[in-house]
Amino acid sequence: MIIFAGRSNVGKSTLIFRLTGKKVRRGKRPGVTRKPVEIEWRGKKIVDLPGFGFMSGLPKHVQERIKDEIVHFIEDNADEIELAVLVVDGKAAPEIIERWEKRGEIPIDVEFYQFLRELEIPVVVAVNKVDKVKNVERVVHFLAEKFGVPYSEIPETFVPISAKFGKNLDELRRLMEKKIRS
Repeated sequence: MIIFAGRSNVGKSTLIFRLTGKKVRRGKRPGVTRKPVEIEWRGKKIVDLPGFGFMSGLPKHVQERIKDEIVHFIEDNADEIELAVLVVDGKAAPEIIERWEKRGEIPIDVEFYQFLRELEIPVVVAVNKVDKVKNVERVVHFLAEKFGVPYSEIPETFVPISAKFGKNLDELRRLMEKKIRS
């Protein structure tokens, strides 16, 4: 099983469509995916998880319940999960992370990455929406530092992509296949 996780509206469903050619329900506003959506692709189960964090029009307690359901889904299926693709918005993530840190909180993207690593699930971080980023390398290094990924492991962990425009998806596929095999 390969899971796609990340905040709401970072492009998880679009990325799955670009990688597999299979449509999964997606929308323009955050929170369209409310339950895990499973598709079969090349003999693998691909799971589009609901976004965590802000979900348009949903009360806070419902957002928290969905986040808890995501955590339980991953914990309950950890042994079957061959790979997690953590999708982050390359344009918005640095600002969001800094805002959370200023409030003295652990940013949810960072916490989620650490959670996956604690469960010993291999993770690829797809830094999406790089078509909107001026200095992609700086963003990737910023994220690596915040996620606690050593400089030498950046190429084996982070892939800057644009799901919308199909940029760098071959590199993402290569890294996903490599992580699944190892």
